[in-house]
Amino acid sequence: MKTGEQHIAGLRDGRTVFINGRRVDDVTRHPAFERSVQSVGKLFDFAAAADNRDLMTFATPSGERANRIWQLPETFDELVERRRALEAWDGLHAGFLGRAPDHVASCIAGMYMGLEVFDAYDKDRAKALSDYYAYARDRDLYLTYVIINPQADRSKGAAQQKDAFLTAGVVDQDAEGITVRGAKMLATGGIMADEVFVTCIQPLQPGDENYALSFAIPMNSKGLTMLSRKSYEAAAPSVFDNPLASRFDENDAVLYFDDVKVPWERIFIFKNLEMCQKQFHATPAHVYQNYQAMIRLSVKARFLIGLARRAAEINGVLNFPQVRETLGQLAAEGGMIDALVAAMEAKGYQHGRYFVPDRHTLYAAQTLTQQLYPKILNTIRELSGGGLIMLPSSVDDFRNPEIAALVERTQQSPAASAIEKVKFYKLAWDAVGSEFASRHQQYEMFYAGATFVTKGHSFRCYDWNAANTLVSRMLADYELADELNRPQAAA
Repeated sequence: MKTGEQHIAGLRDGRTVFINGRRVDDVTRHPAFERSVQSVGKLFDFAAAADNRDLMTFATPSGERANRIWQLPETFDELVERRRALEAWDGLHAGFLGRAPDHVASCIAGMYMGLEVFDAYDKDRAKALSDYYAYARDRDLYLTYVIINPQADRSKGAAQQKDAFLTAGVVDQDAEGITVRGAKMLATGGIMADEVFVTCIQPLQPGDENYALSFAIPMNSKGLTMLSRKSYEAAAPSVFDNPLASRFDENDAVLYFDDVKVPWERIFIFKNLEMCQKQFHATPAHVYQNYQAMIRLSVKARFLIGLARRAAEINGVLNFPQVRETLGQLAAEGGMIDALVAAMEAKGYQHGRYFVPDRHTLYAAQTLTQQLYPKILNTIRELSGGGLIMLPSSVDDFRNPEIAALVERTQQSPAASAIEKVKFYKLAWDAVGSEFASRHQQYEMFYAGATFVTKGHSFRCYDWNAANTLVSRMLADYELADELNRPQAAA
């Protein structure tokens, strides 16, 4: 088990990161990333703490303890044990680290659960995956992934773009491995990660074989460059003013591979269109990684619903019937998310020796929560009203006694002091209205794909046979001829 200090030290590895036109010398001390890096460090400290041993770790085949994010549940009870660990971790950031270490670990673990699919494809590639799973588990690695191609001309495949190496693809190969050139997105959390899993979840077309890859490499690999988006943390120097953006901006980055060498022992798929899809959908990987995402979202929804109630309390409207109705609706929706997570587990199934969450319940949850997340934010806005806007300009207002006295007079609440009210609404705004919050709304609506993608998953996985059987049984229960042979009722 890795401590936070060990993880942070590992990020000082010479990785190439650019932001605002300049290369970053040390991501752990740069004002764009430092506090978020510290937040990730706290996750590892929590998992490694002796008091959390049973909650956060499991025994590997060698008898060593490993983080439950790498656990391969074989029973329903083990799946629930793992979920409780993930919930505890997510509670440390209220679900705002969407690509915390538990996400891609879940993906790799899910791929490993379907190792037979890789074995049927290529035994060497299967061994590479098996060895890498153990390597990452035993070193408690934090992985990000890039599984989407640059948008460019979305009407054309990767091989049809003007630049043959816009999308990361194979330039060369030899006995040692392959050479990769081009870009991938969207390395959420990549600045804080140890390694990156590179592949393509989008369907590829014949002719795209050079881009049909699956591999993992360290973030400091020679030729690998991270192009960071704008840092919300850098724009939020005060934790009091922006308690979320200042500490949980996991960042997103485009990765560019400038002839990066990838050894064969790190390559899981090589130039195979079919396997790029199979690695996600013929194994438990896609279900397992998105099950983690729904656990995280259930925690985040709980936090947001808590904000909604606190807003009603601070405004003194909690006992208004219409406010209780609104909060009751939110509570029902939050309960639905929790119930769907529990249902994924209760309806789970055996995939060989492993116990896996129910696929359709997962996709039903993703379809519904894509619609629900913006609705929750708007409800908090309605309950908060002008309180979200009419706030002191910054924490510096409290440094001036004259202004602080005016804040004390104007920020009144029947349930909180002026400072408590300001503190709460600063938090609420960062969750629902700031630029950081806007990015999270976009993230929650699209991390699983566009809405037509999640609805398509739901369509493909639903038990249509059961539904059609009920319809057919009802139709077969009566005939027109029977009706025509029946004496006509008197008018």
